[in-house]
Amino acid sequence: MSLDIIVEDRIPYISGVLEPAGNVTYLPAEAITPEVMRSADALITRTRTRCDARLLHDSRCAFIATATIGTDHIDLPYCRSRGITVANAPGCNAPAVAQYVMAAILAAHPEGVSGLTAGIVGVGNVGRIVERWARSLGMNVMRCDPPRQEAGDRGPWFSMEEIAREADVITFHTPLSRDGNHPTYHLASKDFLASLRRKPMIINAARGAVTSTEALIEAHAAGLTGALVIDCWEGEPDIDLRLLDASFIATPHVAGYSREGKIRATAMAVDAFSRHFGVQVNPLPVAIPPAAPLAVTAADILSTYSILADDAALRAAPSTFESLRNHYPLRPEPR
Repeated sequence: MSLDIIVEDRIPYISGVLEPAGNVTYLPAEAITPEVMRSADALITRTRTRCDARLLHDSRCAFIATATIGTDHIDLPYCRSRGITVANAPGCNAPAVAQYVMAAILAAHPEGVSGLTAGIVGVGNVGRIVERWARSLGMNVMRCDPPRQEAGDRGPWFSMEEIAREADVITFHTPLSRDGNHPTYHLASKDFLASLRRKPMIINAARGAVTSTEALIEAHAAGLTGALVIDCWEGEPDIDLRLLDASFIATPHVAGYSREGKIRATAMAVDAFSRHFGVQVNPLPVAIPPAAPLAVTAADILSTYSILADDAALRAAPSTFESLRNHYPLRPEPR
């Protein structure tokens, strides 16, 4: 079998890996067009390639892998209707996002975080690590995840109303959904933010539209929130400069950008490709990293990540959001 494979050229550690399976073309996201995809059997990409009818209507593509956790950029119903298999990389960068969250909390509380209460909204791959690491630093934790609670996962569980009353830090780690029993679109809404009681720090390292930009700006101006930490933005890369100005930490969607996270994402995309087509490929040129540690110290976080440097880079040139993201120097995860 010889396949025609399109690979976004910003995916690290993949060069030379898929060549045993066929002809591999590496392209920037903006060059992955319907014309390019017409003869493609497979696409391996990231979030900046919108995979929908416009891109795929005249394509023979049978497989798409995204080297990311999210699939917001992929029209899943359309792909199902066309028989296109879609694979993502759940949990690949969870330790890096947890590292980002803990670095932000430590930056806001240099005197120490022991005794603070963190409300974690969404307790999946990322939220579970945030929980473990927050506890290891002496923080109290309130967990909110209605779908997991309804599925019978062990608690204790807390409601959004309880978190609004009692948390000193609220950090979001949900996917973005607009329908279903528990939509997450604008979960941090005007009403939710109006119910805050402890001026909590708000962190969005999930999806931009999980928090309402207008509601955050208004709530912060009204003194309802503490420090705002925004890594994921509505409308990015064209971010709202008012929210940038209001934020304590503002970064260009790089919370998950660790070296280890990128290795895991590429490995998961390659493995899914290999299984789907039943082909052998070359090994990645790097070792697959271990799982996240069970506990961290403040020194573990601060010695591996300077979150304020990322904040300064975005503030210096907000219009370079996409360039900062594309040329980000991958950081190490805590070990």
